[in-house]
Amino acid sequence: MNKIFLVIQREYLARVKKKSFLIATLITPLIFPAIMGVFVWIAVQEKENQSLRIIEVIDETNLFFMESSDQYAFTSSIKDPEEAKSLVIEGDRYGFLYIPKIDVANPKGIQFFSLDNPSMSLMSYLENAMKRKIEDQRLYEKGIDPQILKEIRTAVDIQSVTLVGEGEEKINDASVNYAIGFLTGILIYIFIFVYGNQIMQGVIEEKSSRIVEILVSSLKPFQLMLGKIVGIGAVGLTQFLIWVILIGALSSIVMGVLGMQMPQQQAMEMANPEFANAAPDTGELGEILAVINGIDFVSIVLSFLFYFLGGYLLYGALFAAIGSAVDAPSDAQQFMFPITIPLIVSYMGLFVFVLQDPNSTTSFWLSVIPLTSPIAMMGRISYGVPFWELALSMGLLVTGFLLTTWLAGKIYRIGILMHGTKPSYKILWKWIKASQ
Repeated sequence: MNKIFLVIQREYLARVKKKSFLIATLITPLIFPAIMGVFVWIAVQEKENQSLRIIEVIDETNLFFMESSDQYAFTSSIKDPEEAKSLVIEGDRYGFLYIPKIDVANPKGIQFFSLDNPSMSLMSYLENAMKRKIEDQRLYEKGIDPQILKEIRTAVDIQSVTLVGEGEEKINDASVNYAIGFLTGILIYIFIFVYGNQIMQGVIEEKSSRIVEILVSSLKPFQLMLGKIVGIGAVGLTQFLIWVILIGALSSIVMGVLGMQMPQQQAMEMANPEFANAAPDTGELGEILAVINGIDFVSIVLSFLFYFLGGYLLYGALFAAIGSAVDAPSDAQQFMFPITIPLIVSYMGLFVFVLQDPNSTTSFWLSVIPLTSPIAMMGRISYGVPFWELALSMGLLVTGFLLTTWLAGKIYRIGILMHGTKPSYKILWKWIKASQ
């Protein structure tokens, strides 16, 4: 055990002491907010500096009037369509919307002409505007006043409340649960790939430089593999915890400068009886705080750490086995495919099944199968998962990690000392059987 700890210490310190680690750890939390800030600034500048785009409208039905917006101005005329096209070509108009004589029951033939390929937002704006106007016209022809329907239409906001048990209720928000599941699932997906590849690259480098021959003279190959996996995993966990602390501190500073409070502070104040009695009805703020209070952050964080470590250890053993079997990264591509397939399946399943319906049968199986559960289960956690399902998933993940480590250890034991051979799946199977 002491030898494994020494390998863990070596792998951990060798990476943590690198300047690249410090730079990536400190700069990464700043990169994404900075990029988003730059994009927002550019979008604001473009909107302010963007000239009003004039669109010529020729309506042969004389039924529709297009209202102008901040970005587009519509001018109606009785020009010939060819004249309108000439205005566009000469630059006097940004585009030309042609509405021929159409049957409102089956509107076909409406066209938009421009020199540039129109953006999706512009086409959606035009299509939605025409859709509303055609629907109003059809209502009018049926003897129904469209204005009456507009006055009748009402926006409905349904509050989602989960019955926890024994009269306890918890307010939640599907969009918040979706965001939490999305972020945590993607983070685990990225971490497994990044640090799994680091394990494989490290094993290949040590094998190519023959350092590993010196190492295995004083400790068992399995001890070396396990120490390397745990050591690099500790690096990833350290980096993630630093990011959480930095992002939390930076958020508090920025919100403090802007004169705002963190949601946790607001929730504490709202929970204070004196404050609650003195404060007026907070409306939407109160609903937001109720949703935040309904989120079990402790369970989410603990589950994330478990599935982060479990998923990493499971796939890390497989990456280490691949690294031990090959002499160069190019030779590892054929063995990477079977490993990446479950990751891709869980990544796609997160969006197609889990986040859309976390309680479906497919979501259940994705969240309990060890190769897909680290990503899929994190997509379900924020929605609430029955204890037995969570226990089953965690138990199978631990079992899967032990099994993959056992198989990877058999490959690692022989492959780490093999040089100059082009391994295949058949050879890997022989190594597994030979080391029994």
